[in-house]
Amino acid sequence: MTLDDEIRVLTEQEALLQFPSFNSETAWELGSRLRALAAADSRPTAMSITLGGQTLFYAATGFVAPGNEDWVRRKRNTVLRFAKSSFRVGKELAKNNTTLEVRQGLTLADYAAHGGGFPLTLKGSGCLGAVVLSGLTQPEDHELVVTAIAELLGMDVPHLEL
Repeated sequence: MTLDDEIRVLTEQEALLQFPSFNSETAWELGSRLRALAAADSRPTAMSITLGGQTLFYAATGFVAPGNEDWVRRKRNTVLRFAKSSFRVGKELAKNNTTLEVRQGLTLADYAAHGGGFPLTLKGSGCLGAVVLSGLTQPEDHELVVTAIAELLGMDVPHLEL
């Protein structure tokens, strides 16, 4: 899969995976599904769901390294800043041979253009929050989040080749 193909798939996932509504109950259902998928992998992960600046779900599997929580925060910041998946932001930066620091003046201490952050989008409203997973490889973090959202919404979406 070329970089352009990956960006196309990521963009399509974001366009398809939008919620008709979202509240704390939806966050619990999505978070529980994501945690179950991550736990089945048997590797330590940290995950978070935020809406309107409020954390509605936070969980971990296994013994998570202290740095994973910071990765969650940095990926969430990236999603909220660009209203795109953190993986797509990273792929677009790679395509343009640049970084968040150079292109946007953002510090890597606060932003991460790595897989695992996905916009929580309401149809017709735009990005209102983020779903984030950290602990696996970039593509695995991203795909696990996409799988959890797609399952909850009962949708079939294109996936990246891992």
